[in-house]
Order: sequence, then C-alpha cells, then structure tokens
Amino acid sequence: MLLRSIRTVERLRNVTTCSFSRYLPSSSSSQRRCNVVRSYLPHRVTTETAFSSHIYSRDENQYTTASAPVSPWRRKAGKGNPDSPAVDAVELALDSVVKIFTVSTSPSYFLPWQNKSQRESMGSGFVISGRKIITNAHVVADHSFVLVRKHGSPIKHRAEVQAVGHECDLAILVIDSEVFWEGMNSLELGDIPFLQEAVSVVGYPQGGDNISVTKGVVSRVEPTQYVHGATQLMAIQIDAAINPGNSGGPAIMGNKVAGVAFQNLSGAENIGYIIPTPVIKHFITGVEECGKYIGFCSMGVSCQPMENAQIRNNFQMSPDMTGVLISKINPLSDAHRIMKKDDVILAFDGVPIANDGTVPFRNRERITFDHLVSMKKPDETALVKVLREGVEHEFSITLKPLQPLVPVHQFDQLPSYYIFAGFVFVPLTQPYLHEYGEDWYNTSPRGLCERALKELPKKAGQQLVIVSQVLVDDINTGYERLAELQVKKVNGVEVDNLRHLCQLIENCDTVNLRLDLDDERVIVLNYQSARIATSLILKRHRIASAISSDLLIEQNPATELASCSAV
Repeated sequence: MLLRSIRTVERLRNVTTCSFSRYLPSSSSSQRRCNVVRSYLPHRVTTETAFSSHIYSRDENQYTTASAPVSPWRRKAGKGNPDSPAVDAVELALDSVVKIFTVSTSPSYFLPWQNKSQRESMGSGFVISGRKIITNAHVVADHSFVLVRKHGSPIKHRAEVQAVGHECDLAILVIDSEVFWEGMNSLELGDIPFLQEAVSVVGYPQGGDNISVTKGVVSRVEPTQYVHGATQLMAIQIDAAINPGNSGGPAIMGNKVAGVAFQNLSGAENIGYIIPTPVIKHFITGVEECGKYIGFCSMGVSCQPMENAQIRNNFQMSPDMTGVLISKINPLSDAHRIMKKDDVILAFDGVPIANDGTVPFRNRERITFDHLVSMKKPDETALVKVLREGVEHEFSITLKPLQPLVPVHQFDQLPSYYIFAGFVFVPLTQPYLHEYGEDWYNTSPRGLCERALKELPKKAGQQLVIVSQVLVDDINTGYERLAELQVKKVNGVEVDNLRHLCQLIENCDTVNLRLDLDDERVIVLNYQSARIATSLILKRHRIASAISSDLLIEQNPATELASCSAV
C-alpha cells in the first residue's frame, strides 16, 4: 500500500497569517506522531493488477484490460429507503465518478540530473461541465502517464492533465475519446454544507476495485493545512471514512457536490477533510479566465493577535476597536508600498477583524480573515482599514499570489542545477531538504532549514544558491567539506539566483575564480584548469550535461545580468 508521504506542518502559535506565512514549517517528530495529516495517493498498484494486462487500441486512444468486464449495476434512488443520501449519491456517481491510474516519476534533488524509480498509483475523480474531470493534484503530481476508467467499463482511456493547482490540491483532466463520454453525466457544484449535514464520499478506496460510498456528517468548517501544497485554505472536516484511493472523489450532499476528498487525520477515528466548493470554483474560474492555474492571493503580511488589553492600549486602540498587529511585510507585496510594521489592521473590505484575527462566517461561526484574502482574484484590490499611531487610515491594496524565497514544492518540473569543477550548485528548496527524510526539520542542515522557513525575498526572482555536494577530483581537493553552504558572491558580485551564478562563472575573464560562501568560507580555483576538469568529472560520473535544461533557455540580452568582474 502506498500512502503519500506527508510532512506535518506546525501551525504558528498566536499568529494569524494571510501571506507568506501560509507556508508553515514542519513540526518535530514527536508532534508528527500525535498530529499527522495524510493526503492520499492511494495504494500502490501492482503490475499484475493494473498495467501488465492492458491491450492498447491506438485508434480509440484507450486501454482495455484482459480481465472480464464488470457488469454495470443500478439501484433506484429511494427504493427501500427513500430518504437515504447514500443511495442518491450512488445513483449520481455511477455515471460521473471515475477511477484514475497514474504513473509518476519524481526527480532526485541530491542527484538532480536523475529521476527516482517509476511508481504506479490510483485515485478518484468526477466529471464536471465542459467535459472535464476534477481530481486531486497529488493524484497526478509528477505524472508521466494518466489513465481513467469509468464505472462498469473494462476500458481505460488516456487522459491529459490540463491544469494543476498544488496549493489547493486540485487538478483538471481532459479526455479526447468520444467513447469515454458516452453516457457520462456531469456533477454540479453546490454550497458549503452546514454543521451536522450529511454527506456521502464516493470513490475507489483500497480494499476493492468497484465504486465505494461512505456516509458521514460535517463536523467543522475552517481554514486547514493542505499538506500537499503546504498552504492554509478553507476545508471541511467530516466523519466519513476517507482512505487511500478516495482522493479526488466527490463528497455529495443531496444532488450536488459539497467538496472533494483529499486528506485525513492519522491516528484519529474517521476524521477526514474535503475541499469546499468555494475553493474548487476559485480554481476552475482562474483556469478558465487565464488559461492556466495562477494561484491564491495574499496580502503579504504576517499578523499577531491583539487579545491582550495592554498591547491594545499601547497602540492607542479605543475600547470599541478590534484588529491584528502587522509584524512582517513581504517586500514583493503591494502592502509593502503602503503599510508599515506595527500598523493595526481593523477591517478588510469593510468586514471588522476581531482581536484573534477572525471574521464572522455564516450562522454564529467565525473564520480567520485569511479566507477573505485567498478568495480574491489575482490583481483584484481590497480596501483595508488600519490604525497607525492612533489615526485611522484606509488603503486600497492590490492582491496577488506571492511565493516564498525558498519554494515549498516543485512538482511537475525538473530541478535546476549547474556543475563546475565538481561543485554541484542548486537553488535551495524544501523538496531538497525533504531528501533528508521524514524528520527533515531536525536532520537537514540547521542553517539551510532556518533560511528556508524564515527568510523573505528581497527582489523578484531571488534564490538561495547552495553547493549541494562536491564530486571529488584533483581540482577541488581540500574543498570536499564545503558542501551544504550558500554561495553569496562570485568574484565579488552578489549572486541573485542560479542562472545569475551560471552566467557569472561562464563569463569569468579572470585567471582565478573566487566563490564566497556562507560562514565566511572561500573557494579559489584556476578558471581554465577548472573548465578542463569539469568535462572529465562529468564523463567519470556519467552526467550528460553540466547544466539543467531550464538554464539553457536563451535570455533577452537586455535582461542579462552582469558578468563577474576582476578582483
């Protein structure tokens, strides 16, 4: 059984966030054992049961299994129990919910010129209007081949991934085969269910090959950690069983979809989570309007609650005022242009913010104001009321998706790398740190881990470039232990990103090349000797190229960064 490896993400205590701090650090191993949330890529598919017996028809662009076909079945809704939502869910699901077979290959971040071994997994999905299939992003992450099978059919059809939103753990699949769409019906997206309303989760979990339905009720609705994308968005907690294979299947309430199953709480009895329809609609609308997934907006500020009366008095808040205190501002956000540290945010788009960072939500419920921010469209403006030195101000702020300095995930793309004189240079990413194992927060290099979780970008396109390892050769003798350190300068020029470092080294016109590293370490190489040694090192280690394909793309000369200068 393949359970998708999940790294628990620790909530920042006493801090409400609406920006870059949505990307939260992983917890310690002791916390992980008590509070692990799992996002399921269902159980591993054996070659014998899933892919070895396929008969491929090129004309129909579909796969047929050699096993006997499964007889379709129908049960009339209402028969025996006319009020059963589970029966209604089955009737809706038979011509809408599909089983997804994925072949995926993840890259190695320690050896970025190689891929890890291929794996096969299964998930669920359902049809929506426009001949599209909704599923989870983690079901098709790093995919190389995707097949879809509808209920009651022995045929697997080739599917293409049209769009993926890893932050919201959603993906859209499309299928060209007309045979697949015969008899298929689309499901309609509904509203957010209220507490204690019944929902039925439909999908293809482990334990069998046919469709499965589990019933439960809504327990709570609030922003929750999406473990696949390491972001915090609204989610619905239910007590229906969500198991490996359910990922991407619909949670049906009445005759509409209330959400998409995507993760559960390990070590707890029947605590599952579904993605609510506002998040799904936001994802679909963004793809339709922009042609691709853009992301969820952020204000770019990190805030502290103001529940203590003394801190409110210190910032000159009157007794009837409530709000949160700005502690950090992302330099790349529009808020950085207008807002200041120690401003108090009183309201967002006219909605008052409580001292704990929440806003009213439905009937006597409350939700963090992050949700209001995340539901905005990219480049949409919001009116923010703040208190600055005892005076109220209203500012119009443009919202947009913001990325952290160190990327939290790198799905569906190959890692960037550059090799020179045996030094392997890569940008620091959390997937690189994840290579240190499940307890990467404690086992990865402490300095790199702290930078990954705390530092903010100072300019667009900035990366932290590190020496990931040293491929030993005569040219780098004595430098073997200078791995896992950040490269700050090349011949006195500060490094902006990996592409910049590559340009600085390739265009070097001095006899010696000097690299200034973190911890005040220095590397000095004879440039011409290092270039000759590089080709020999690549041949010895059977590495096809010294540079990743993304860095080979030609840049506009006007945007080229300056080459290194003499020292």
